[in-house]
Amino acid sequence: MAAAARAALPRPHLSLPSSSRRSSPRLSLTPSSAPPRLRGGAATSVAAGTSAAPQQHQVTARLGDVIEAQQFDRDALNEIFEVAREMEAVERGSHGAPSRVLEGYLMATLFYEPSTRTRLSFEAAMRRLGGEVLTTENAREFSSAAKGETLEDTIRTVEGYSDIIVLRHFESGAARRAADTANIPVINAGDGPGQHPTQALLDVYTIKREIGTLDGIKLGLVGDLANGRTVRSLAYLIAKYQNIKIYFVSPDVVKMKDDIKDYLNSKGVEWEESSDLLEVASKCDVIYQTRIQKERFGERIDLYEAARDQGRSR
Repeated sequence: MAAAARAALPRPHLSLPSSSRRSSPRLSLTPSSAPPRLRGGAATSVAAGTSAAPQQHQVTARLGDVIEAQQFDRDALNEIFEVAREMEAVERGSHGAPSRVLEGYLMATLFYEPSTRTRLSFEAAMRRLGGEVLTTENAREFSSAAKGETLEDTIRTVEGYSDIIVLRHFESGAARRAADTANIPVINAGDGPGQHPTQALLDVYTIKREIGTLDGIKLGLVGDLANGRTVRSLAYLIAKYQNIKIYFVSPDVVKMKDDIKDYLNSKGVEWEESSDLLEVASKCDVIYQTRIQKERFGERIDLYEAARDQGRSR
């Protein structure tokens, strides 16, 4: 999970006004030995380690699959963010020798949709922490899926070769199906228009690092809110904090879906829809801009073009 803490570099554009930026303290690195072979639901150390840093503290959490943003509470988020800060120090080399906390582990990245940032950042994180990677890019065409193999059968095969699976799939709910099948942890790296929880973890961590707080912020979510899995996961995750207000700014045909609005209502999170980006931007601490997702429109190119053109005219 240490690899997952820094995986998934931001694909959407996250903008923070300069007036909102505050300095954040750097935390010390925590050494620990590598945990035993990862298994779903097992208690797993998420502490970082180097051969050079002195023993200071260890952050431990019960970690299994990472499927949706709702699964994290604030305590878990605080632990993950603390380890992420420590991993930044490891990557900068400020604690001497690089961490080998994942040495001896093998991660399989199984991507049925195109990816550059998410796949490479997971793989880079794994290797930087001493682990190894098995990878298949465009598994929809260049794996046994092209011969009709089900996702479940693929997962049963791949888990025999690896200790953890990072899955991107074109169908919403695919990550849950994979986790229900596998006996090792599964990380959802995006399941169709469903969710992208590791992206949301990184986005919330970035906001915290740059602004200094998460409680009380005003967040503008802009673009394709109906099909964008990153905005869905971000809305779920930011709802864990207090006195949040979210502005939804999108073309009419790609408005935020009701399930997210209902969830926010159930958590007491204030939200508002608007078509005026400039007005919303003047009220927000953070603007989160996403693209119109052409691949989700299928043959309805007319709807895609309408959404694209309306987005350009805001």
